[in-house]
Amino acid sequence: MGTFCSVIKFENLQELKRLCHWGPIIALGVIAICSTMAMIDSVLWYWPLHTTGGSVNFIMLINWTVMILYNYFNAMFVGPGFVPLGWKPEISQDTMYLQYCKVCQAYKAPRSHHCRKCNRCVMKMDHHCPWINNCCGYQNHASFTLFLLLAPLGCIHAAFIFVMTMYTQLYHRLSFGWNTVKIDMSAARRDPLPIVPFGLAAFATTLFALGLALGTTIAVGMLFFIQMKIILRNKTSIESWIEEKIEQLKQKADKRVRSVRYKVIEDYSGACCPLNKGIKTFFTSPCTEEPRIQLQKGEFILATRGLRYWLYGDKILDDSFIEGVSRIRGWFPRKCVEKCPCDAETDQAPEGEKKNR
Repeated sequence: MGTFCSVIKFENLQELKRLCHWGPIIALGVIAICSTMAMIDSVLWYWPLHTTGGSVNFIMLINWTVMILYNYFNAMFVGPGFVPLGWKPEISQDTMYLQYCKVCQAYKAPRSHHCRKCNRCVMKMDHHCPWINNCCGYQNHASFTLFLLLAPLGCIHAAFIFVMTMYTQLYHRLSFGWNTVKIDMSAARRDPLPIVPFGLAAFATTLFALGLALGTTIAVGMLFFIQMKIILRNKTSIESWIEEKIEQLKQKADKRVRSVRYKVIEDYSGACCPLNKGIKTFFTSPCTEEPRIQLQKGEFILATRGLRYWLYGDKILDDSFIEGVSRIRGWFPRKCVEKCPCDAETDQAPEGEKKNR
């Protein structure tokens, strides 16, 4: 009794709650349906166990299922590796290089991030995966990647079993001109006939399992491809996202540096194709979902890019403008504005602006 209680601890029972989530329920359901139907179809209707090929095929199906479940539960229950609560480096001077997490009351280890779902700082955090209802990080990233590799391979094998089962059974029962196809089906033929007939229910279930297998192969295969790209770059998903965000902010800052200040000299109603601004302006209106902005004479606007007869920019707002509106930006006709004297001297054109020839 004491040994039994030492194995089943409170912490282990708490971890079992991870199974009570839509992600693990769907993932385990797909694994169960595909594996069970592949074994049933293989034993009853496609490849008998008393043949060498049938035995090898059945062992491979069991092997796929065991390896997929092993890596899946490892990724779920082993966990990503959390930074200990209240952790700080041994050398106190190193704290100047680390961020401090107010929630965990600890310093963040290098490449670690705080997960809002787990409410803990995760070491080398990649992302929080809903399919395992846990974070993917330092300790379980390898198991998670192996699961992404093995799941499509197992589903491809299962899909082959489903296709061949339906083909071999319909080959003997229905006549769609298939009797003219010269295919050696000796490995799959049975003599005598199977005990359980391949009926409509079996056909529908096999077809449903085939759809799940193909869908899983495509979806999980794409996730595996994305993970491998990140791993080969020695980065995590969060680090890649941070780099992309920094690049976007740099591009926005460059646009602001190259922006040109204009003064509005004619009112503009914000119409998509204004008739009173000239025929060329009417027919060259930008084909985009980006908005147009209304202009009033005397206002100022910063143009960041433009076409031959149109410009795109941000309106310069004064302090008396309505609170809660931080930016007003959009397209407006070039005919309605003129460069401010200070910007005209620098002779800088907005990004993408086409000069008249």
